[in-house]
Amino acid sequence: MKKVAVIMAGCGFKDGGEIHENTLTLLALNLAGAQYQCAAPSIPQFQVVDHVTAQRVAETRNVMVEAARIARGNIVDVRELRVADYDAVVVPGGFGAANNLSSFAREGAAMKVDPGVAEFLIGMHKAGKPIGAICIAPPLAAWTLKQCGVTGADITIGNDPGTAAKIRELGQNHVDCPATDCVVDRRHKVVTTPAYMTAKSIGELWTGIQRTIEELLKL
Repeated sequence: MKKVAVIMAGCGFKDGGEIHENTLTLLALNLAGAQYQCAAPSIPQFQVVDHVTAQRVAETRNVMVEAARIARGNIVDVRELRVADYDAVVVPGGFGAANNLSSFAREGAAMKVDPGVAEFLIGMHKAGKPIGAICIAPPLAAWTLKQCGVTGADITIGNDPGTAAKIRELGQNHVDCPATDCVVDRRHKVVTTPAYMTAKSIGELWTGIQRTIEELLKL
């Protein structure tokens, strides 16, 4: 049975982890017969957003504590993950992937990545283990490959021209893709899907995520 690390970015799509994407990722892994371990960095969120008003509020929340809501408490600090213990890693989306796990939302291709997240993703790639990334998380995969000297990998964030341009700035090849599908780069062992970057329904979301997990577990 394969074991997959799921790196979460908080809880709530505007400032943390997208709840549907995270939950459906766990469901897809379970239905595929894989074990998983949820993880997140124990750091303050970049911002806290009221999901009713969409306004930033003066609160401080911890990414790991928030992600634990989705993981039902079964979560570890990303710094505790060991490459040898896992067969693959997947990062669901939500703005936290671009603001908490990294600074992609603010700095684009000049992004910085949380040190614990960076160490694990780079370690997984160097060990020849596949990386999955969902929604706005694929820049993390693109960045990881670049750090390892890899360019030209096929990656998708859907079809947004601005975000696709940043993927290319990170040295990778952007491939337009609908929410119901995924892009598989078998050579570099990366699987990406647009999810709510383009999905119009939770049904479309599920189709793309399920396919992503199926392909991830084949690599």
